[in-house]
Amino acid sequence: MTAFSETLNNTGILQQARSFMRLDANQWPTAKVVNSVNNWHDFVVGYAIGADRRFTWDDTNHSKLPIGTTDLVANQQDYSYLTDEQGNSIVTLTRVDLLQTTGGDYRKLNLIGEDQIPGAIDEYQETAGIPTEYIKISDNIIRLKSKPSASITAGLKFYFQRVGSYFAATDTTKSPGVSPLLHRGYVIAAAYDGALTLGLDNLNALAAERVKEEQKVIQYFAVRNKDQRGRMVANRQNNR
Repeated sequence: MTAFSETLNNTGILQQARSFMRLDANQWPTAKVVNSVNNWHDFVVGYAIGADRRFTWDDTNHSKLPIGTTDLVANQQDYSYLTDEQGNSIVTLTRVDLLQTTGGDYRKLNLIGEDQIPGAIDEYQETAGIPTEYIKISDNIIRLKSKPSASITAGLKFYFQRVGSYFAATDTTKSPGVSPLLHRGYVIAAAYDGALTLGLDNLNALAAERVKEEQKVIQYFAVRNKDQRGRMVANRQNNR
């Protein structure tokens, strides 16, 4: 694990990035390294989330699961879930469950596309009742079908994917919430940004290293689900 800052042996992301740039803290402040590291983290997180729809990736630094609830309100169809309970922005919803009765069990709501609805969307299952389906109006807003006829506390349970856990200039032992195999990329990305900004003579070398780290991210998330069996699909051939 690579900590953000480690001053004893200078093995932290901060110290290694400055070493690559051959600069000290006065020449390249910590805040600039933080910005670069967080930008790189957005790249890694974005690729992780988009790489495999069967795998719900989450930053290991988050202390709460990517699950939240909100109250079901009678006759209210639209619900949003923009942040988790710690204020982290949600990128996309992955599942929605409905609590059937207070103190009862949750069951999965079916996601339907707008193209599956015959006629006008507002008129589809417009009579209040027990919701069985939902439409995604956006990544963070859903519309229940039917609209609920009763209010239930914590009646909707959202499953989601969210942004990564970002670094602050005061961080020391915190490591990127991804596999340690990808930690070097944070060092290279921060050093590259500094070299690009200042026009350092090792910019081209760092650019080449940055490309290698990008490819490492792509390959890592492409093969990380080896415990899942592949699905054989028949290949149709027309011999006429």
